[in-house]
Amino acid sequence: MTKTITPVEERGYSDFYRKEGDRIVCELCRHYCKLKEGQVGICGVNANEGGRLKTLVYGKVSALNIDPIEKKPLYHFLPGTFALSLGTVGCNFQCPFCQNWQISQTKDLSGSYDVTPEQIVALAIEKGCKSIAYTYNEPTIFYPFARDVALLAKEHGIKNVFVSNGLETPEVIEDMKGIIDGFNIDIKGFNPEYYKKTLKGSLEGVLDTLKRLKEGGFWVECTTLIVPGDNDSDEELTKIAEFIAKELDPYTPWHISAFHPDYKVNDKLPTPLETLQRAERIGREAGLAYIYMGNVPTDGITNCPGCGLELIVRRGYHVTKNVLENGHCPACHRAIEGVWS
Repeated sequence: MTKTITPVEERGYSDFYRKEGDRIVCELCRHYCKLKEGQVGICGVNANEGGRLKTLVYGKVSALNIDPIEKKPLYHFLPGTFALSLGTVGCNFQCPFCQNWQISQTKDLSGSYDVTPEQIVALAIEKGCKSIAYTYNEPTIFYPFARDVALLAKEHGIKNVFVSNGLETPEVIEDMKGIIDGFNIDIKGFNPEYYKKTLKGSLEGVLDTLKRLKEGGFWVECTTLIVPGDNDSDEELTKIAEFIAKELDPYTPWHISAFHPDYKVNDKLPTPLETLQRAERIGREAGLAYIYMGNVPTDGITNCPGCGLELIVRRGYHVTKNVLENGHCPACHRAIEGVWS
């Protein structure tokens, strides 16, 4: 079935719900909120309006920037290019250390501004952006808006990426095929209780999403923000690395990022570099080929898994060297996993 942009008069309403008695069940994320008339879901931005699902942040942008794609972080997706990055307000998680809490943990729209999918794509074209990134807050909760932007972007050869906590539903993942090109998904730990009690999410849901995305042919990279005392044990880091290597594949990039105090968590010190180095060693032992450190002053280097040649060097968010030839190592000609054109 051909996927089309929502007509102007219908924008804000979506078909990602089902009726259940006098309620509707939102199918945008795995909370599957059951909403009575006028009720808003856990995310704070999707409501039952007249027996239909209304996305209250459709066209309401709270953050809009042009970022290096490396900042998402995506290291194997059009390196050295720029992404028009946008977000709204709201989130379906409640991470106490959120670095974008000013927009993710509010539903106040007073600081947002109105923008149409057409305006977003026109800006991306004007600024020479090769992709549009749905980021800053959880994009799954504004998927009806992101979907329309992405469909229009595809018409102009612009790719689309989601930076997400991974609570997409199977219904949304199926719809994303042919629309969204790449993902960076957070694996915030490997303890179901931590996900449930501290983050207000679901580890099982995130892991299922990751497997579905890989099976669906999407490009996927993973990020773990290492929070001292929460998810930095050898046991937990090993479980994360082994899941990526065995359940996804050894060539799925793993970004291990340093925590810094923010939002409600100000009683912890920033993650030591030694912890990231320990996580990198654990990832190598699990068989991961591509591991990158974030939020610390180190170069992000991609080496060929075949011959070891240094292929891409990044300093901060900028590519300083890239010797790939049509996505292949110039020395041994091995195809390097990623989206290169």
